[in-house]
Amino acid sequence: MIIVTTNDVPGARIEHTFGEVFGLTVRSRNIGSNIGAGFKSLAGGELKGITSLLHDCRKEALARLATEAEAIGGNAVVAFRFETTEYAGSGVEVCAYGTAVRIAEGA
Repeated sequence: MIIVTTNDVPGARIEHTFGEVFGLTVRSRNIGSNIGAGFKSLAGGELKGITSLLHDCRKEALARLATEAEAIGGNAVVAFRFETTEYAGSGVEVCAYGTAVRIAEGA
């Protein structure tokens, strides 16, 4: 699955546009991560537990996006973006979205 942030795939021809596809995940932070983040915010520095959570969420949302695009016949996603939102003060929602397309073979 080719996934790009541009509106086309360089060197490829889009044969068909299927429309918007999404990959969504919502995860809560564990209590240890919340406590650690609270202390770390006092001292400053990277919140490694939160960084790890966001990294895992993005990977999962991207995989779900690819699965949805493939399910409707796409072999690529153009205009790909992430949107991240805090959820209920203790978690994070990550949405991966873009436009599913079919590009010509050999691209």
